[in-house]
This record gives sequence, structure tokens and C-alpha cells, in this order.
Amino acid sequence: MDVRTSFAAQAYAQSRPATALQPGPAGSATEAGFAGYAKDFAATLKAGEDTARAAMMGGADPHALVQALAATELAVETAVTLRDKVVEAYQEILRMPV
Repeated sequence: MDVRTSFAAQAYAQSRPATALQPGPAGSATEAGFAGYAKDFAATLKAGEDTARAAMMGGADPHALVQALAATELAVETAVTLRDKVVEAYQEILRMPV
């Protein structure tokens, strides 16, 4: 792991509240969790786009741009890894004998 990835992971972890999942009615905790993660993912991407736009217009320093891009990269890599795990689990279920 290089230093840039480490900083991005720290920034992403600090931007998310530790109590992202609040207890709710049975069955809705998982749905709320996935919805919360999707909203966090979208917010991270939007923040990266906004920072990039501001940097192109001279409104943000290069350091903020690098941090935003690293956080966006980490969020996308996390989403791709999660997608791969879900697809792998689905394929394992399909391979189960009936």
C-alpha cells in the first residue's frame, strides 16, 4: 500500500460517521445500511467532482484536489470489490446442487 492510498483511506474513514447504521425495524437495517452506503458513495463522488471543478477554475488548491481524487478512487475501488464479491457469491449459489 502506498502513502497516497493510506491517506485516502484515512480521509474516507474520517468523513464517514462511525454510527452510520441506526437500529430500526426488523429487516430494514440491512436495506438502510445499503442505502446509506450508496448515499455515501454518491456524496464522495460528488465532492470529488466539485473539488475538481473548483480546481480547474482556480478555486481549490492542488492538495485538496489530490485528496478528493484519492478518496473518490478509494470509493470506486471499494464499490467494485463489493460488486465482485456479490457476483462471486451469486455464482456459488448457482453452482450448488439441488
